[in-house]
Formats: sequence, C-alpha cells, structure tokens
Amino acid sequence: MRISCIVALTLAALPIATAVHAAPVAIQVIGVDGRPLPGAVVTVTMPGTATPGPRGPYVVAQRNIQFDPHVLIVPVGATVSFPNFDKVRHHVYSFSKPKKFELKLFGLDESRNVVFDKPGAVALGCNIHDPMNGVVYVTASPFTALTDAAGRVRLNVAPGAGRISVWHPAIRAAANTLEQPASIAATGLTTTLQLRR
Repeated sequence: MRISCIVALTLAALPIATAVHAAPVAIQVIGVDGRPLPGAVVTVTMPGTATPGPRGPYVVAQRNIQFDPHVLIVPVGATVSFPNFDKVRHHVYSFSKPKKFELKLFGLDESRNVVFDKPGAVALGCNIHDPMNGVVYVTASPFTALTDAAGRVRLNVAPGAGRISVWHPAIRAAANTLEQPASIAATGLTTTLQLRR
C-alpha cells in the first residue's frame, strides 16, 4: 500500500513572532491510524534561506545496545561522534545513499567520527547487533525539527512560499518523505499533515 498525504493549511491567528521577518509555524503530523505521529522529521524549505552551519557537538551514543538518540538531526557538513558506552563492541555502518560508511569494531569508551556532507536520511545499523537501528537526518534547512509525543513541531520561519516535507520510516513514498507546498503569512501558519493509505 502507498501512503499519501492530505495537508490542511490554515492561516493561524497567532501573534506575530518577535524575531524580525519570522512567523510562527505550527505543524502536526497524524499517522494512518489517526493518532499523532511522534519521531517524524519535519522540514520547512524557503527559497533563498542559507544552509545552517554546523555548531555541534553532535553525538549518537551506543548505550544499552541502542543508538541514543534514535533520530539525530544535523546540518549538512556536521561531524557526528559515535561513542561506545556499552561493555560490548559495536560495528556501526550505513548503506544509505547520502552517506555510506563503516566504523569497524570499537569497544567501551572508544569513539569514532563521521562527517555528513549530503542531505537526507542516513539509516544506522550495527553489524554485531541486528536489532540496533537509528537515523542521522542531514538537513540543508535551518527549519527542521522532530515531532514530539503529540506529533507536533513549532518553528519560526520567514514568511513566503516554500515547501514542507515530512520524513518517517512509516511513509511509503520515495525515500520515506512526503512534500507539499506551503504559503506562510506574516501572521503564521498552522498545518496538519495526515498520512493516508
């Protein structure tokens, strides 16, 4: 089954953002079951907006035989460290198109670094522990955030015409991403994206 996206765009009656040339944008993502979808990466792309520079530090720890955090959002060009806090060794890798890499076996209190230089979702795995998985989401937009437990994100975005994209492993579109145009007024925007089969 293919999941499509229905987007309801409503100009929000929200106060004008205190930052110059920024408008409040509230986005909620709803899954196919009608429930809020936590852990989705929401990106608003506006023409002419500069790619954010890496600030860091950016860390994906291996702790309790899991990647922590499960999803990490970083800007293009970011260096991510992969420290191992487990008493067992890990062999971290990715076959994802934006960044293919392999960090061969390393143990407790050792760390390795990877530079993520292309945008997109980079799926992580461990060659020793198959259940371990995670994602480094590399973005070229300063307006990118992870939905909370209620499936919501709030951003301050310059008004204008742009695009909203949502990435989540449950989305059965190309590269697990859905995109829709959006028009952001000076007063802001409230957007609900509901995934449909």
